[in-house]
Amino acid sequence: MGAQIRLAAVQAEPVWLDADATVDKTIDIIREASARGVDLLVFPETWIPGYPVFLWSLSVPDQAPFVARYHANSLTVDGAQMRRIREAVRSAGLTVVIGYSEKSHGTLYIAQTAIGPSGEVLLHRRKLKPTHAERTLFGESDGSHLAVVDTPLGRLGALNCWEHLQPLTKFAMYSQNEQLHAAGWPCFGVLGRVPQLSPEANLAATRTYALEGGCFVVASTQIMSEEGIRTFTGPDGAVPSIYNGGGGFATIFGPDSSLLSSPLDEHVEGIVTADAELSLIDLAKNAADPSGHYSRPDVTRLLFDNRPRRVVEGAGTFGTEASFPELGDEAEQREVRA
Repeated sequence: MGAQIRLAAVQAEPVWLDADATVDKTIDIIREASARGVDLLVFPETWIPGYPVFLWSLSVPDQAPFVARYHANSLTVDGAQMRRIREAVRSAGLTVVIGYSEKSHGTLYIAQTAIGPSGEVLLHRRKLKPTHAERTLFGESDGSHLAVVDTPLGRLGALNCWEHLQPLTKFAMYSQNEQLHAAGWPCFGVLGRVPQLSPEANLAATRTYALEGGCFVVASTQIMSEEGIRTFTGPDGAVPSIYNGGGGFATIFGPDSSLLSSPLDEHVEGIVTADAELSLIDLAKNAADPSGHYSRPDVTRLLFDNRPRRVVEGAGTFGTEASFPELGDEAEQREVRA
């Protein structure tokens, strides 16, 4: 038997459209997970400041006030709110994958950042292609954001929501020997009556990822309360009928697709946990390794361009990539920002 690590998926409701309050709640959850001996904690897609459900329910003119609030409550990678989260992770001594709306100048991105137990940034990525209505609010990333990185726990990668339905995206991740996968999902109570957006369909895609990739998958989800639903009323004060309460289905799957966690009621906040032994990946991949011995590169191959792309290429030290300052005292931080 090898060493075990404890995985945890968050099932909770953000403080909708309030970044500061959701950061406070994030820190509380991190402390709770640490007290429960968690090694890897995964938060949902756009946990901060909550998934923009208004994109699916209101007309474009009626969305304008929510779009403004969403921009105002999105995080910058070098801002005080991200620093607070990193400090909390360092104090707790675990690894956290946080999902949030990232603001870079005038553009928002659906982002995930993996933070190590010393508060260091292990991985920062943006959703490659926002899904459907999300494209009216968020920008796209490039192939450099399909990355798997070494961590003290194992090789870690992350994707958001329907990135788990993109066969070539998944194969690019599998080919990097991913062992631990953070799957960020929104609230399944929104549009849950559409079959392809249902909890059953989304969990099936998540479970398939574990089976195909031969990796542990930690799937986190938001929930929505009746009070939360009222945040997104239209100009007439009516609650759009498209919203359903609950929607929490946080789950952890093993590399053979086995269910490792015990579910919570979909309306209840909490974290689900499971203990993982990485040596089980060898057994799963001995049966099927799609990017290894079970592949046929003479027949089908993936062209994976993982070069970063910039709108402007400068001749000197110029760029727009996310830059996380090192943690230190405030004087050091001011010097870095200057």
